[in-house]
This record gives sequence, structure tokens and C-alpha cells, in this order.
Amino acid sequence: MVRSTRFEEFLQKKWSAEKRFGLEGCESLIPALKTIIDKSSENGVENVIMGMPHRGRLNVLANVIRKELEQIFCQFDSKLEAADEGSGDVKYHLGMYHRRINRVTDRNITLSLMANPSHLEAVDPVVQGKTKAEQFYCGDNEGKRVMSVLIHGDAAFAGQGIVYETFHLSDLQSYTTHGTVHVVANNQIGFTTDPRMARSSPYPTDVARVVNAPIFHVNADDPEAVIYVCKVAAEWRATFHKDVVVDLVCYRRMGHNEMDEPMFTQPLMYKQIKKQKPVLQKYAEKLIAEGAVSRQEYEEEIAKYDKICEEAYNRSKDEKILHIKHWLDSPWPGFFTLDGQPKSMSCPSTGLTEENLAHIGGVASSVPVEDFTIHGGLSRVLKSRGEMVRQRSVDWALGEYMAFGSLLQEGIHIRLSGQDVERGTFSHRHHVLHDQNVDKRICIPMNHIAPDQAPYTVCNSSLSEYGVLGFELGFAMASPNALILWEAQFGDFHNTAQCIIDQFICPGQAKWVRQNGIVLLLPHGMEGMGPEHSSARPERFLQMCNDDPDVMPSLSEDFAVRQLYDCNWIVVNCSSPGNYFHVLRRQILLPYRKPLIVFTPKSLLRHPEARSSFDEMLPGTHFQRLIPEGGAACERPEEVKRLIFCTGKVYYELTKERKSRGMEATVAIARIEQLSPFPFDQVKAESDRFSNADLVWCQEEHKNQGYYDYVKPRIRTTIQRAKPVWYAGRGPAAAPATGNKAAHLMELQRFLDNAFGLDAFEDQQ
Repeated sequence: MVRSTRFEEFLQKKWSAEKRFGLEGCESLIPALKTIIDKSSENGVENVIMGMPHRGRLNVLANVIRKELEQIFCQFDSKLEAADEGSGDVKYHLGMYHRRINRVTDRNITLSLMANPSHLEAVDPVVQGKTKAEQFYCGDNEGKRVMSVLIHGDAAFAGQGIVYETFHLSDLQSYTTHGTVHVVANNQIGFTTDPRMARSSPYPTDVARVVNAPIFHVNADDPEAVIYVCKVAAEWRATFHKDVVVDLVCYRRMGHNEMDEPMFTQPLMYKQIKKQKPVLQKYAEKLIAEGAVSRQEYEEEIAKYDKICEEAYNRSKDEKILHIKHWLDSPWPGFFTLDGQPKSMSCPSTGLTEENLAHIGGVASSVPVEDFTIHGGLSRVLKSRGEMVRQRSVDWALGEYMAFGSLLQEGIHIRLSGQDVERGTFSHRHHVLHDQNVDKRICIPMNHIAPDQAPYTVCNSSLSEYGVLGFELGFAMASPNALILWEAQFGDFHNTAQCIIDQFICPGQAKWVRQNGIVLLLPHGMEGMGPEHSSARPERFLQMCNDDPDVMPSLSEDFAVRQLYDCNWIVVNCSSPGNYFHVLRRQILLPYRKPLIVFTPKSLLRHPEARSSFDEMLPGTHFQRLIPEGGAACERPEEVKRLIFCTGKVYYELTKERKSRGMEATVAIARIEQLSPFPFDQVKAESDRFSNADLVWCQEEHKNQGYYDYVKPRIRTTIQRAKPVWYAGRGPAAAPATGNKAAHLMELQRFLDNAFGLDAFEDQQ
């Protein structure tokens, strides 16, 4: 209690004009967390992963995790220079990882506090995912060695739906962390909002009743009651491996932050708070009156801790450089170096041998378990897969199978999660086979590829995007040697997980110097299925890319790999199964990790032309960032009148239209497969090759959506603005697609006429 209280008083004294979101009024949170950790350590827990909002975070870092005080104090120095790349984040959002001896149990314990943005509860599923991964990698199938602790505010716990989504993951086989201890710092107020306006339930913790978690309400001004309840909570978790909630009923002495005036909005409450004795003073007086502690002992304890703070403050003045790497919550030791040296900026071929492709194809088209009855329709699917393998070709599902299977052989754990991913929304994947006669009897052929392969986890998720994507992101933080994928049922459903994308995935490395290799699979394509089943909103991802549209990069030998290193994420729209296979394998073979956004197809899953030959996947082959024109137009490139750049499915509609118009010698079509970072070098080579051609960007999306605003300035930079880049596609619109099939087909024909009509662009002048 002394440490918890005096830490805040020290910060207030030294930096009275700085926001720190102090713990005044809930100081007993520190002994509460300490008790949960000590008791859990006694029960065999070796690793505790924590998530919390900003209130009290610095205090938790200092007095629970035991981060060096000088590291915390130097964060208050406005003249600090950043030593690491990236934009950084405010001090009360940063995370921490620390391994130390627990003094109560004399056992080693690893404590990590996850970095978290101002979206208070967004970190909940991320913590659960990382906890699940740590349990998985150390073989802790019952949660006896690794556990999670989540700290919440009362208003956010009741108000943010992600809390409910996370609770619903707590008992699902592929998502359970075998019990979480939740601690609610119940200020009885949210910023300036009274509880009576903040929720409809009597208690902020009522949302936890959905999983029948025991909920302990305790007066935070009674430290001994708090300790007792926290011991019970830790015991409950250790015994039953279910969630448990401790509701610390407290108050907030300052306003929302130290600069805020709470009397504007809660005058009566804050008159009461001003009269309230601080909990340390109350507790000390009680102990002194009982004779348990003398006043001298109490004052010595305070003087001792004040001295520790003062000495750390003096040391902090020597810190002139801020190392965000000290604040990493998920270090990956040994990943970034090879034999003690930084890894080279290169990526080996992502191809496989003919024998390996045939072997994985054989597994993909078989049932490797005896006496297993599969559905008749599935027999036909497996048979046609076997036929494809004999013909040395792959469709989309088989290309994915090849990539996954080969990585599993190489010891890379793969986890694919999302709504209905086991079968696939479009009934194309079938990674889990169900016995038609025996309930719950399943077979996952992917786990039968090689005797010493890594395990393959494929799991249908609850009907949640926000919670599940956060969970998978947390899972991907634990180890760089795993391929973690989340698939949206339809690409546009990612919008309910926008917070995880905007706050963690897109800027994660810039804010927290933390790489992450998570893959998002987003089905995308305009097929007349209406506004909610068409667009994965590529424009949103491209708008958040950090590459400069107006700068032509210098094209060095390792340009392609270095360009990937400099970007914040990779955005691709593959038009062939072979290229999808390569991009998945490249994700692991790169010497670093970046998030990968893949716009995946729907109609192309079964399109007879969307096939790749084994030849495109053999040793020496790579992912193609741009697939150049390879047909009749190449014979006399100087006679080509039009070069159409496009991406994804629209390529097949364009080639069909070109053929029907007999324009194969005069119109060239190039596919940009990797949109970000932009393949400047290959776009330049293609436009130089057809130097007399008009340049057109063609997309099926509406003009204010899709890729146009992203690619146009980049193509113009590539060609040094020598000529215009014309647009062929749908006009601007508010909705992503029409809901009327006839209107869809009419729009499609209109923009194809536009793409091939020789006078189509005069009205754009």
C-alpha cells in the first residue's frame, strides 16, 4: 500500500502538469494484483499475461511488474530522443515483459503487460490470444502454467461489447485460456458519466454472469478484505479453470486525468471524495491502533520508498535516449539474427519439388483414416482434386493446401480461425471431414502429411469478428515461427473488427516496435451479391499504407524485400492459385514479419481458368508482384494501343471481353498482384515495353472505392507523369455494390465497353 500510494504522490510532486492517469482512490489495486500473482505462482503458474486500460498502468508497471523506476521517470522528459524507428506512443499505453523471482514463492515468474491503445477493452481478446499461444507452445493444455489477468474500468466493462465477445470465447475449445481473473477498478463513474446513464444493469460486472462467473464485490478501502477476495479468486481459477471477477468498489480522487476538473459534472460526489481519508492513512491508523505496527515503522517504510524513488529520479536524468525496445511485451529472442549477425535482406525461392507437390496433393484428395464415411458430394470433391494433381494443376483450395502442407512439413505451426473456416464459406476448403455416421468423429488430413510435422489448428470461431481477430492477433504475437490466419466470412465483415485493424495491426510496429505476421483473408469481388457481400473495402487498407505515392524509390538489387521491410503491411489481390501459394509461403520465409492482407476470391474458387500449373510452383519460382502480359500483344509491343493495369478477378472478365472483340494484338493487360508496397519497378518495365500505348487502370469497384485513388498517383510517378492514366470502372457510389443482378450486369458491360472502346476516354479529358 505504501508503494502504491507514494509512487503516485511522487509523480504528482515532480510532474504536476503531466497526465499520468494515476491510481488515487484505488490504491489497493496493486496489492490485489500482487496477491493474485503470488497465489497463482504458489499453484504452479510460471507466466502471467496482463491487459489493462491506462488508469494505474504506470503504478502496475512499477510495483507489480517491477519495471526500473528510472525507465518510467525518463518517459516524462519532453526532450527525450527516440532511439527506435516508428512514431512511438504515450507512456501509459506501452507494454512490458519481465522475468524475475517471485519473492513470496521463490519461483521464477514471467510477467507481461500488453501494450494497449485508448480503446479501453480492445486488449482483452489480444491478451487471451497470446495466453492461448503461450499455453500451446509449452504444452500447457490445462492452463496450469500460463494464465491471464485482465483489469477493467467499470464503465468500459459494462459498455463495450468486446467484453461480452471475449467472455464467450472463454469456454470454447480452440479459444479457452482455462480461466481468467478479471479485476474491475470500479470508480463508480466513467469520465464524466454517472452509472445511472452508463448502464442498465445494477452492477457493471453483470455482463460476466453470462458464463456464470463468480463475482466478488469488495470495498477497496478495506485492503485486508481485498486481499482475502483475491486469494479466493486465484484459488477458484486454479481449481476450476473458469473465469472469476473481483469488483474493487473504489473512487477516483482526481478527475479523468490529473488536468481534469471533476467538480463541473459531479459536484456532490467530489465534495464527498475531498473529505475521504486516503486508504493508506486509514489502514495505517487501524494497524497502529491495533498495535500491529508502530508509527515509527510506518514512517520508516514511507521514507524508504521515497528514497528509492528519489534515487531513481536522479538516475533517470542520465537517460537521454528512449529505447522503446525496453517496453516490448512479446520479445522474439534469436529471430532477427543468424549466427549472431542480423539476417540478410533476401527471401529464398518459395517453390517446392514436384514430388512434394504430388505428395501433399495426394493427402488433400484422400481420407487418411480407416472406416470413415464421408458425404457423397465430398467424395466427388476429393476425386476431382486427385484428378487435378494427376494433371499437375491446382485450383485455389489446392494451392492453399500446398502452402499449408509444406509449411507444416517445415515445422511451422499453422492456425486458421474465423467463421466457418473448416469447410470454408463457399464450400471449397473442406479441411475437416465429418464421419456421416458417428457424431463428433472428424478427420483433419492436413495433420497426416508427415510423421514429424508441426500441428495444424483449424477452428470455426464464435460469430464475432472484433473478439476473434483480436484473439488471433494476440496468438501471432507469441512466436514468429507460426502462420496465423483469420478469415472473414465475407471480406466486408471485417468492419466490425475495425478497431483491431486500426489500432493494433496497421500501426502496431510504429507505435510499439512490435512486428506481427498475422494474415487476413478477405473474400472480395463484385458478383451481383449485393452491397454486404461484395467489397472487402480495399480502399481502407490502401489508405493506411505508409509508402509515398510521389517518390520513385531507388531500384537496388534487394529492392523487393527491402520495400516489404519498410512498409507497415502488405496488401495483395492474387488472381492465380499459384501466386496465392507463393505469398503464403513467403510470409514465413521472409527474414521479418509484417501483417498480410489478402483479398481472396469467391467465383474464382471454381473458375476453370483460375488454375495454376505445378510449373509455376517448382523450385526457383517466387511470388509475382506483377504478372505481365504474355500473349499476342507481346509479339509487336510497339503496335499495342492500350495497356490496361488491373488486379484480381476483373482480369478474367477483361481477357474474355478482349477475345470476343478480337483485340488481343492491340490491347495488353497486366495484373498488379501486390498493391502495397507498390511494384514501381515492374510497372515501369511493363509501361516501357508498350511505350506507344495509352495507360488505363481498370477495376470493377466504384471509382471512389477499390484501388484507383491509390494506384493512379503511383503509376504517374513511375512514368514521370509522361501521360495520363485513364480510368475504366464503375462510377462513384455511396454503397459498395448494387443489390440488383440486372443492374450489376449492366454496370459490368458498361465498364468493359469503357475499357476497350477506343474513344471512351475523351469525356475524361
